[in-house]
Order: sequence, then structure tokens, then C-alpha cells
Amino acid sequence: MKKNVGSADKVFRVILGIVVILLGIIFHSWWGLVGIIPLFTGLVNFCPLYAVLKLSTSKKSSEA
Repeated sequence: MKKNVGSADKVFRVILGIVVILLGIIFHSWWGLVGIIPLFTGLVNFCPLYAVLKLSTSKKSSEA
């Protein structure tokens, strides 16, 4: 897996994931589980959707 999530994108994903999970807990909704996706992709610096679409927000992606 090549890193395809940059630092600003990573921060946004982690914050978004935490907020969605907390809202799911507050409102007792299973939709909070959706927050796991941006949280995980932010923590591992890899987004499968970016890979499929050949997108990257990482600075080191210009090697390809």
C-alpha cells in the first residue's frame, strides 16, 4: 500500500471520523459506525477509493 493521504487530509479524516462516531453514540444510532471508515483511512494514510481513482493528496505520490 502506497501512502495516498496527505497530512491535511489525514487530520480532516481523523476529526471527521471521531465526530461521526461520537454523534452515533450521542444519538444511539448505528450510523456512528460509518465514522470508522474515515478514522481508519486517516490513521493508516491509505484510502482504497483514492487508489481506484488514482488520486493522492500525499506529497510523495509524484514517484509514480
